[in-house]
Amino acid sequence: MDETELGIPADAIKRLNELKPGTPGSIFTSDLSVNEFLLVRQAGFRPLGLVLGTSIYHVGVQFRRWSRNQELDRLSQAMYHARELAMNRMEAEADVLGADGIVAVRLSVELKEWGSDIAEFIAIGTAVKSENGGNWRNNRDKPFTSDLSGQDFWTLLQTGYMPVGMVMGTCVYHVAHRTLGNVVSNVGRNTELPQFTQALYDARELAMERMQKEAEALHAEGIVGVDLSQHNHTWGGHTTEFFAIGTAVRPIRDDHTIPRPQLVLGLDT
Repeated sequence: MDETELGIPADAIKRLNELKPGTPGSIFTSDLSVNEFLLVRQAGFRPLGLVLGTSIYHVGVQFRRWSRNQELDRLSQAMYHARELAMNRMEAEADVLGADGIVAVRLSVELKEWGSDIAEFIAIGTAVKSENGGNWRNNRDKPFTSDLSGQDFWTLLQTGYMPVGMVMGTCVYHVAHRTLGNVVSNVGRNTELPQFTQALYDARELAMERMQKEAEALHAEGIVGVDLSQHNHTWGGHTTEFFAIGTAVRPIRDDHTIPRPQLVLGLDT
């Protein structure tokens, strides 16, 4: 599948071709801070350019039972697929640049005024190339992706690990409404609501489990920088999305001794 089939516009491909190393007059673009830029360079990687992927997605409707805890699998799949499209297009842009990886990736969702069921999913990061050669691609022969900061990326490499890819898991879940009798019986009392507790617990576990399965598929040893967030979007108070995301890593050497901190902020201590 080529870049146009992935939905990358011709203007973007033209811009990326002008950023390729060796192209006369080419300059890199980056959303890295100055400290991040210096540490990424010190880690042996050269920024090539800013890469992005986007997907405008219509999220469908799924009916649910008012009084039952349940995952809304159609909505879960929609949220997952839209983010995956954005990530794949960002990776395709990095491929055009001949990148080994993408650092400081940000993945966001923006609801549009065109309708409450339409959202734009955006992935953006800085494509980088190793200055020392070697194979930095993951087991799918794609550039590695990482949402770690430049400082954390440098530290990860110093400890003998490398990122293999951003992994994520999502679960859109309907939390059952309370019955009138239950509401009345709890008036004025301090008491746990077991049905609510179990619903949110189950939804978080499903999101975490799916993220871990993605890491296993990348042959990762673990996941760092995990963020587990909750989003209601526009579905109302009883339907919510739990979204788990992190950077899957694998060892690149047997020695994982953490060196004495010297350049955490790019300055000698």
